[in-house]
Amino acid sequence: MVAFSLEEAPGLVPVQELELVVLVGLTGVGKSTLVQALGLPLLPDRRALVDQYVLPRYGARPPLPREERFRLTRRFREEFPGGVAEVLARGYAEPRPLLLFDGLRGEAEVAYALAHLPRARFVALQAREATRLRRLLGRRDAFDRVALREEELLELRRLAEGVLSQKELEEALGLAPLEEVLAKLKIVAEEKRNYDPEGPLRLLSGHPRALVLDTEVLSLEEEVEAVRRFLKL
Repeated sequence: MVAFSLEEAPGLVPVQELELVVLVGLTGVGKSTLVQALGLPLLPDRRALVDQYVLPRYGARPPLPREERFRLTRRFREEFPGGVAEVLARGYAEPRPLLLFDGLRGEAEVAYALAHLPRARFVALQAREATRLRRLLGRRDAFDRVALREEELLELRRLAEGVLSQKELEEALGLAPLEEVLAKLKIVAEEKRNYDPEGPLRLLSGHPRALVLDTEVLSLEEEVEAVRRFLKL
């Protein structure tokens, strides 16, 4: 992991001066898998920046249920509309030929990064909500936990409305117990409410500094090849 700080320090240079690859996408689109496959030097990821620079601002520290993280990061964006992109752009890091950051979400964060990280290139990953939910159900990440109340078990179909079709919901229920499907569906639904998946695509589709990949139709090998061509590696 490459050193990162919001303070100037020996051996660190402003992130705005560095060549970056910034991944864009919601939970479950395949960012972590692509990160591992590319093997590029890594900046601290979104989760690390939120843990270190966002949560302490509100007297919180990890681990937190995902809905509480959403609440605090939403509060942070009310104060700093560029969200995590503002933290990244104001930082200092070790100079490397190419650094990878995972990742940004939402139109406002991407717009801020486009304006304030002139040497950054962007790789936006997309997948349907049903696919993201299926991947979440399979990855068993403790970070995905949410706090469930008894009455929330009745909210499953309400949460799925506008997110999953009836058929997609039934398929998800065949993959895991009801409580787990509800917990992961809360993440997918809350992210969709907080970060319009179409927003970054409006900014990045056709942009000379951006590549958009559909991770449902591409294999990992095809994704890696497309990114390497885009970066001229």
